[in-house]
Amino acid sequence: MKKISKIEAEKEIKEFFEDIENKSPRDIKKIKKLAMSQNIKLGDFRKKFCKKCYSPLKGKTRIKNKIKSVTCKNCGYINRWKIKKIF
Repeated sequence: MKKISKIEAEKEIKEFFEDIENKSPRDIKKIKKLAMSQNIKLGDFRKKFCKKCYSPLKGKTRIKNKIKSVTCKNCGYINRWKIKKIF
């Protein structure tokens, strides 16, 4: 893989996550590795794929006690995040 600048890497990451539904877990793993190598935070993009199997996240969504839980349809892993206050 050729070296790219941090700005180019950020553009590539944003373009990648616009159409995440048609991506494979292998592609998601590559883009995450690119972000880590360039020290780029994924922020809300990390909530679009499963933490365990890296597949695009779909499944049951539940909210309880300010925690959002999404069950992965592919592997059954429960992904959990705190909900931020929005005023």
